[in-house]
Amino acid sequence: MPSAFALPSGPVASRHCLVTGGAGFIGSHLVDVLLGQGCRVTVVDDCSTGREANLSQHPHLRFLRSDLAQALLGPLASERFDEVYHLAAAVGVALVVADPIRCIHTNVHQTQVLLDFVSKSRTPTLLASSSEVYGKGSKSPFAETDDVVYGSTDKPRWSYAASKAIDEYLGLAYCEQRGVPITIARFFNTVGPRQRGDYGMVVPRFVKAALHGGTIEVYGDGEQSRCFCDARDTARALPQMLRTPACIGRVFNVGSDQSVTMNELAELVVHTLAQGATAGARPAQVKHTPYEAVYGPSFEDLRVRKPDLTRIREAIGFAPRYTLETTILDIAAELRAGDA
Repeated sequence: MPSAFALPSGPVASRHCLVTGGAGFIGSHLVDVLLGQGCRVTVVDDCSTGREANLSQHPHLRFLRSDLAQALLGPLASERFDEVYHLAAAVGVALVVADPIRCIHTNVHQTQVLLDFVSKSRTPTLLASSSEVYGKGSKSPFAETDDVVYGSTDKPRWSYAASKAIDEYLGLAYCEQRGVPITIARFFNTVGPRQRGDYGMVVPRFVKAALHGGTIEVYGDGEQSRCFCDARDTARALPQMLRTPACIGRVFNVGSDQSVTMNELAELVVHTLAQGATAGARPAQVKHTPYEAVYGPSFEDLRVRKPDLTRIREAIGFAPRYTLETTILDIAAELRAGDA
């Protein structure tokens, strides 16, 4: 590790952590991890996609409902943190396609402000990125050093990928030029409790349909495959990455490498929830809907998205603990509780 970088010393329980987007799906699970380690945590979230209800009532937790740039330039301007986790972002394919201006502005502008903020004190920072950065590359599995391939700029679907790639370029530049200890996590299809299907998230959407005996809508032919990792596994890995010197200035895939097609996922959801269904419950039906009917004629998608996890396994020994079946059951339990 270059001598310009310095990670916090002393007990973890004495650290003050900033989590941007901490009321969101992944962010709130990370907050749980940090509070469980005894850290003091400040969360900034505008709740555009996150929910304050995702956060527990805890004496070591402070929540600011605010635009991130406004918070960093206002009430937090003079504060210093021991660790920063930047998860604030526009999320979900449906949201990105519907509002690319918001997506680009949120992902690029707010990351720039965040990096300026942490550069003043060279605070160790983890930037959350996305497997979308790989674009529509055909290689599988995706490794962190692979080239990326995007569609043309008249297809807004790729604006999210390009904006997250810019975030990575910015983060690595601040690491190299200004000595900020930056680590980048590329999330692959993270799922779990607190995730909502409103923005195109496939697993909660399938689970909700199955619970109500409705129709599980599979986009395209359903043979496109993904690898799903529980957010609780992802959240557990992030502090370990930020605190590992060998991770500084590097990009890491974070996820599972167990592939499942959307047709298989639909079958798994139906089968898993049928085991606990009441007698006489109406089973869900599965139908296929063309992509263009959902996202418009310019939409493009990947057939296969699978990460190479060699780098993160070597760095921190990462291994997911939650099975997809367990995640499905936990999402279902949360949805049932919300309907009660």
